[in-house]
Amino acid sequence: MANPFDKLKKSLSRTKDNLFGKISAVLGRENISDDLLDDIEEILIEADIGVQASTRLIERLRESALENRVTDADDVFALLKNEIAMMLGGLKQSTVVEPNASPVVWLIVGVNGVGKTTTIGKLATLFATEGKKTMIAACDTFRAAAIDQISIWAERSGVEIIKSQEGADPAAVAFDAAAAARARNADILLVDTAGRLHTKSNLMAELEKIKRVMTKALPDCPIHTKLILDGTTGQNALSQVAVFTDAIGCDGLIITKLDGTAKGGVIIAVAEELGVPIDYIGIGEGVYDLQPFDADKFAEALFA
Repeated sequence: MANPFDKLKKSLSRTKDNLFGKISAVLGRENISDDLLDDIEEILIEADIGVQASTRLIERLRESALENRVTDADDVFALLKNEIAMMLGGLKQSTVVEPNASPVVWLIVGVNGVGKTTTIGKLATLFATEGKKTMIAACDTFRAAAIDQISIWAERSGVEIIKSQEGADPAAVAFDAAAAARARNADILLVDTAGRLHTKSNLMAELEKIKRVMTKALPDCPIHTKLILDGTTGQNALSQVAVFTDAIGCDGLIITKLDGTAKGGVIIAVAEELGVPIDYIGIGEGVYDLQPFDADKFAEALFA
């Protein structure tokens, strides 16, 4: 198996080139000046770091240029690396298993096509490998073949799955899964849900119903909402987080498809503007290419 950090560096190579490759080219032209800082800020924004985070980074560069006489590329990159690590490091990570409170429920939500089913399969494999008794609730009863797909992942992962037939009430499946998870002393219950546009209020209301049912069935258990984001969508991810958070809450993100995209800078924007924890990142198609998010390693990989 490849070294996890090497895999992370390789997966973020396009983001790195899109961001720091362009900054290197700019820094090679002239000394630090207001015009140069404006050019760097434009690069940061275009790399999906966002206006708020980009403005903060440029302010720190400007302050250091005055205070510490920052003049060359190495100094600029060192400062950027430190500031980005600090932005990301402020995110509190979620707890997978909590003492005296089982099962822990992860309600997995997101828009269509972000990779929810595959991510649940990878999480189930990861948790089972770590010795956690894991179960899956197949609450995506609308998409054709969704139940079959998640069932295949459950079999691969060696975990139990609670499911019904296509077209069944997702909330009813959720209730049955909650009861089964408690009866079988599961550590964690992963709840698959149908993809839905965050702009459709009726579909968001359905998610609220599933969460209410889970809360009623497991009143003393932690129920977390984990939003899956497609890393290739860039700044559009921010609006998804805002809408899902308003509708049903969001206490953790899993960002997929960071390999092969130049838009990985959106993670920095999420950290600076939203402050929602990032639990895992997807950096490949392999079953073990879902890594726990580590702020220091992410920042290091961007500059390595």
